Amino acid sequence: MERFDTVVAGGTAVLPGAGAVRADIGVRDGRIVAIADELDRSRAAEVVDARGRVVLPGAVDAHFHIGIYRPFEVDAESETRSALVGGVTSILSYVRTGHDYLNRVGPYREIFPEVLRRVSGHAYTDYGFHVAIMTRDQVGEVDWLVDQGVTSFKYYMFYKALNLAANSTDAAAYTMADEYDLGHLYLYMQAVAAAQRRHPETRISLGLHCENAEIMRVGIERAMREGTHDLATYNRARPPLSEELAVAEAGVLAAETGSNLNLLHLSSGRALAAAERLRAEHPGLDVRAETTLHHIALTYETAAGGTNGKVNPPIRGADDVEALWRGIRRGTIDQVVSDHACIDAEKPADLWQARAGFGGTALVYPILLSEGYHRRGLPLDRVVDLVSASPARSLGLAPRKGALAVGADADIVVVDLERERVVQAADLLSAQPFTPFEGMTLRGWPVLTMVRGEVAFRDGQVVGRPRGEYLHRPLAGGPTSGEGA
Repeated sequence: MERFDTVVAGGTAVLPGAGAVRADIGVRDGRIVAIADELDRSRAAEVVDARGRVVLPGAVDAHFHIGIYRPFEVDAESETRSALVGGVTSILSYVRTGHDYLNRVGPYREIFPEVLRRVSGHAYTDYGFHVAIMTRDQVGEVDWLVDQGVTSFKYYMFYKALNLAANSTDAAAYTMADEYDLGHLYLYMQAVAAAQRRHPETRISLGLHCENAEIMRVGIERAMREGTHDLATYNRARPPLSEELAVAEAGVLAAETGSNLNLLHLSSGRALAAAERLRAEHPGLDVRAETTLHHIALTYETAAGGTNGKVNPPIRGADDVEALWRGIRRGTIDQVVSDHACIDAEKPADLWQARAGFGGTALVYPILLSEGYHRRGLPLDRVVDLVSASPARSLGLAPRKGALAVGADADIVVVDLERERVVQAADLLSAQPFTPFEGMTLRGWPVLTMVRGEVAFRDGQVVGRPRGEYLHRPLAGGPTSGEGA
């Protein structure tokens, strides 16, 4: 007689291909081993009562920044703890050489093992990394990084020839790179495409921060002359035109090299339209589009805390918010992420001195459920696809992550769809003392989050110790035969 460590009983589960159905889920040794209309609860060591609740797969927050502004060990512990609040069970964090992070340059053969050592034992969620190739020599390490479980890379288009902080910090000092320009990107794309040909078993991709440096330079110069320091000023300084142009530039190089692309944190209708044109003109290219929680839930008028809402690309206006939701509804946006980057103090009032970024991972499911499901009628299976299934598929985590399926990791979130809460920074369990989402009323919150079969968060409190594991992609194993729904 089959026994279970846990049965999640009585809930409405969102299952692949079936949508929201009444189902019990049986868990053993960290995996889902049974899904059925009803399981024998006497065979379980623990029963999670999910009656009146919705059961979802753990979210995959595929855009995260562990260690960007704080030590890796400290940041991993506090910010993956915050992720559990939002139903996030796996995160994929960016890492690069240069200013911030480790504040050094050199071969990833030396640096990447150090990153892994420093995060190990400190994460509450499972975790992986996207790596940014910054120098000529590092281009030659793409294959080595793939062997280390890195299947996704990054390039920052706006670093090229840009006075980054608009306060005399030059790009070379920031990147600690040699030639960080479109020529570098061309060679980088060639290396990523070659790695894909050598590894047909998984998707090897390049993520792009799409903002054109030269258009931004002009915009920043004009904005600084205005003398204002609000988020509307920042929107003008880094206008949607810069995104649109950068997407077009990237498309030309991708068509030439055949590199798979992830267009990251698209913030505007113009950027999304450029992505759609790229796909239409080059239907053979694999191009995925991403947006963020703050770009679909905030505007430069509604974000709380003044410069605390500074982020790259900027928070836009209401028209851009709705354009992105239209992209979500018609399926041209593939995933929604947080772009979480903890800043552990209030930002200065001077817009140009304030650091860019903020945390948001604790709101992944709450925002998609409140703004998507409740407000705009987005189906629950589409919510799951945006924050779990799609990033898992595109980034080498499926089929172990991203779905409630027999054989998958038991990353399970129990949600009270009717629970309504006002966002307050203290409730998000981050080291960040503020949030630009402060004061928003959101409906639909996780009440329990399980990571590989262990309850890690329950009723507002983290349970147990950090037990997250490194996600060496592509993940081995996956759904197997067993009791079906």
